Amino acid sequence: MTNDREEPLLPAARGPLSSAVVDCLRGAGPPPPYDGIAAAPVYGDDLQLALYLCYELHYRGFAGVPADLEWDPELLRARAALERCFLTALRADAHRHDEVDEAFAGILVEPVDGTGVSHFLRDSGELWHVREYAAQRSLYHLKEADPHAWVLPRLWGRAKAAMAAVEFDEYGGGRADRVHARLFADLMADLGLDTAYGRYLDAACAEQLVTVNLMSLFGLHRSLRGALVGHFAAVEITSSPGSRRLAEAMRRTGAGPAAEHFYDEHVEADAVHEQVVRHEVVAGLLEAEPHLAADVAFGVDATVFAEDRLAGRLLGDWSAGRSSLRTPLSREFTHVS
Repeated sequence: MTNDREEPLLPAARGPLSSAVVDCLRGAGPPPPYDGIAAAPVYGDDLQLALYLCYELHYRGFAGVPADLEWDPELLRARAALERCFLTALRADAHRHDEVDEAFAGILVEPVDGTGVSHFLRDSGELWHVREYAAQRSLYHLKEADPHAWVLPRLWGRAKAAMAAVEFDEYGGGRADRVHARLFADLMADLGLDTAYGRYLDAACAEQLVTVNLMSLFGLHRSLRGALVGHFAAVEITSSPGSRRLAEAMRRTGAGPAAEHFYDEHVEADAVHEQVVRHEVVAGLLEAEPHLAADVAFGVDATVFAEDRLAGRLLGDWSAGRSSLRTPLSREFTHVS
């Protein structure tokens, strides 16, 4: 298994913005200019990769990139411009509710005839679909709890205590072998995928980058702490039923015991987390800071928006019989028990 402590390699650029950021990280040029950022498609490959690269400096960084670039003023100014475009678009496109209960209402009830990715994988997905899904989602799951941990210093009382308790579970309850990111790496190994952190960045679609950039955006800004809590709540509320379907998909396709275990673990754990997050984290935050209600609702809406866009991309590609990845995996893999 690949050493998961290694810094990932810089990816190939996807346009002028990400090319400028890559050059900047290599010490070969300035960050992208504001005019170019403002003109780029907000949810497109180029802007989203440029933003992802800036954010990644706050996680593992990249091989050969100096760690002190994390706080480089010029790069931070470029990141701020990228963020303004992203956040402005999200507020315009994703915002649906101002009340938290209304935002939760749309995700607390499972549709009778669901058509999402987990439904597809459970009912008719093949092993190659499962492997692609794991490769795409590795950008999220290999850092699953990390951006949420940034909100802890920005909470207090009930909300802080409950958030810390849920995060403790996400980090394995003190056991390294039970950290959820480690369990996802085990899932990837079952599927014959490279478990290295960031390995599938070059392959991931823009829609997947959006889902990861969203939680980094919310996590890194104290002003967006309400949105981060809303994001976390949306993830926990939808995780348990979705994980149940994905566990069934893993069993049906013969993905392997670690693949099954990852989603089985989330069925039980996230059913508990959902109650704690709603009744302690969200309620505790709004008890202390009631003015953040609209931000929490926005966090829920933005999460649903981003995940729906990703689902549309995956299902659109798969229904056409093509790969959802920029660099497709071999479809010839056969799991060996």
